[in-house]
Order: sequence, then structure tokens, then C-alpha cells
Amino acid sequence: MLRFEDLDVWKRAVRLSVDIYKELYQLKDLGFKNQITRSGLSVPSNIAEGFERTSKKESISFLSYAAGSCGELRTQIHIGGEIGYINKAKGEEWLKEANEISSMIKGLIKTRRKFIESK
Repeated sequence: MLRFEDLDVWKRAVRLSVDIYKELYQLKDLGFKNQITRSGLSVPSNIAEGFERTSKKESISFLSYAAGSCGELRTQIHIGGEIGYINKAKGEEWLKEANEISSMIKGLIKTRRKFIESK
């Protein structure tokens, strides 16, 4: 049986979240730091919750939340870069990874929807 810990998308989302926490550890703007770390943490958490749900519809809902959190995270990375909290190279790296993770989540959603429709 497939576990969420086996998913590359979950592993990548965890690594991105950890990197954000480490990179922004000493940031003094606690409001911004709290918001971006929570968004980053929400992505793998919602993937995991989606895979633990027994209902395919609930699973899709939580995967959709994960995709939404990716959008929120990308927005905060853009803003963090503009205000000088995130250096340009790191921000570009995070944006690229968040975009790829988002695409992977959307692929999972599409697969789950096909499974539901085939029943």
C-alpha cells in the first residue's frame, strides 16, 4: 500500500519547508517568518492528510489545499525577495521548486479524479 512518505512530491515539499525554516531562522520580522513557514509547512502536511483520508473526495480536497498553499508560498517568496528578506538566488530556487511541487500535486489530483469518475 502506498504511503504518503513514499511520494516524491511529499519528500520534496518537506525538504522545501525545512530549507525555508533554516534559511529564515534568524529573521526578525516574526509576522512574515511565521506566515511563510506556515505556508511551507502546510504543503506536505496537507499532502499527508489527503493520503490518510479514506474518502477519495476528501483526499482531493486536502490535495487542493496543498496546491493552494503552494500558491500562497510562492506569493510570500516573491514578497520576501522584493523586501530583501530572501536573497535572489534562494528565492528563485524556492519558486522553481514550489512550482514543480504544485504541478506534481495537480497531477495527483487529476489521477484521483479519474479514479473517482471510473467508479
